[in-house]
Amino acid sequence: MILYTMMPHDLIFPTDENDYGKQLTVTYDGIPLMVEKTENAEYRVIRVLSSDPNHFLHQKYAPGSKISF
Repeated sequence: MILYTMMPHDLIFPTDENDYGKQLTVTYDGIPLMVEKTENAEYRVIRVLSSDPNHFLHQKYAPGSKISF
């Protein structure tokens, strides 16, 4: 199905507010990250919030990777 509209994607397909309740902003190894808690006491990286371009090159902090505190 193709939907032809000028409306923004967020107005047509709104996201669930519960998804945002699971997200946290943390600082890990001096790098600000947005993470989501998983079932087994780990955190999955959603987004790197740093302004330093070198932080985006580390595979350890890439979105989707898991970290623990």
